[in-house]
Amino acid sequence: MIVLIQIWPEFVYSVMSPDSVAGMEAMYDPQAEHIGRERGSESDARMFGFYILNNTGIGFRTFATGLLFGIGSIFTLLFNGLHIGAAAGHLTQIGYGNTFWPFVSGHSALELSAIALSGSAGLKIGFSLLMPGRKSRYQALLDAASVAVKIMAGAAVMFFMAAFVEAFWSSSQTIAPLIKYAVGALMWLLVFAYFAFAGQKTVEQKSGKKKANFMKLEE
Repeated sequence: MIVLIQIWPEFVYSVMSPDSVAGMEAMYDPQAEHIGRERGSESDARMFGFYILNNTGIGFRTFATGLLFGIGSIFTLLFNGLHIGAAAGHLTQIGYGNTFWPFVSGHSALELSAIALSGSAGLKIGFSLLMPGRKSRYQALLDAASVAVKIMAGAAVMFFMAAFVEAFWSSSQTIAPLIKYAVGALMWLLVFAYFAFAGQKTVEQKSGKKKANFMKLEE
């Protein structure tokens, strides 16, 4: 979407209404008093609450619609991707990239990853209904839900952290864009490092227990 809108600017209206586009332009206008907020919005603390409500709402919808055999989660992920891409592409195309990209760089790692995790949890629910294996669909759903809820708990923490960064860091106009980009890159690095290494010890412990149980069976 970002690339397409650079070629065909009017393509943004295939995803967003003219009113939504106008509101988005006002939020990221370089002359705006507060970047990333609608005109007349209040304090950072109130925006923090708004971001929590908005982000967790998106995550919950992405997860819950997985009950529609995973189709709902796939649709929601695709729609979010198209919408975010359209917004980013349009703002870049009209020259507002110098306000938009520094704003989103800080919290994007947490927020986008949390949405993706919400989708994976929803797909786990959906696949349990589509492919229950030797279990009944009810039992497969219960087993999948026990794992999916843990994933959603982690996603909720990430949404909370993203909302905090968005409200108190991303919207600040006193921080240089280069610093925001550096922090944003660090956040992505931390997210990748977490998923690359977190839980590794637990996996090794489980593997060791399985080997020990197998050896006992052989004996």
